[in-house]
Amino acid sequence: MNGKRLQNNYRDFLSDFQSWSQKSHAKEWLIFPENIGKHLSIDETSLSHGELYTILTNKSAKGRKGCIVAIISGTKSEEIIKVLEKIPLQKRRKVTEITLDMAGNMELIAKRSFPKAVLVTDRFHVQQLATEALQEIRIKHRWEAIDAENEAIEKAKSSKKNFNPIILPNGDTVKQLLARSRYALYKKKKDWKPTQQERAELLFELYPDIEKARPLQGNNYINNLTVNNLIAFYGVFL
Repeated sequence: MNGKRLQNNYRDFLSDFQSWSQKSHAKEWLIFPENIGKHLSIDETSLSHGELYTILTNKSAKGRKGCIVAIISGTKSEEIIKVLEKIPLQKRRKVTEITLDMAGNMELIAKRSFPKAVLVTDRFHVQQLATEALQEIRIKHRWEAIDAENEAIEKAKSSKKNFNPIILPNGDTVKQLLARSRYALYKKKKDWKPTQQERAELLFELYPDIEKARPLQGNNYINNLTVNNLIAFYGVFL
């Protein structure tokens, strides 16, 4: 018997699939109210062919059996809320905390579906945002350096002089320094190689705003980030 036939026979005769209570809507949504707990996580993910699903999980299960509370096709808040309301309100009111990203639709889903829960922004998403903002600062300065160099080249041409860019102590031009610092900013200081250490010191000397922003992407800072200083955190990058 080939594998496909064995799979079909198991599905149709040996398993309980044909009498499964959620069979009629399994392609659109699945809910498991018995798996609900006090601490949940909600996020979107692509399971197949780029299609997005909203997944609600019980954090205490730590990814093992019984962790899935709901899997719902799509990310539209009203449709997700409608499905989650099939879970008895008494169970939903027992949820005290939901971890989520910073998407507005996820916040609306969490507030409407779990009225007693405190919303906690996932540390990973905050850290990712900080890292992206830091790189944007570097890129902004790089474009400024490119424009300044192009302007200097044109000025040298008009004066019939040779253009000689400023060479920094490590051998980089300012433009090269900003381009080559990209990966060092992703790494922890203790993991820097000597050349990266030298490049970072030059970068921070020339661009103090990068030095100020870099520690804010670290785990220790994100772990201690509270609602009260979240606005101040974003303000550094504005």
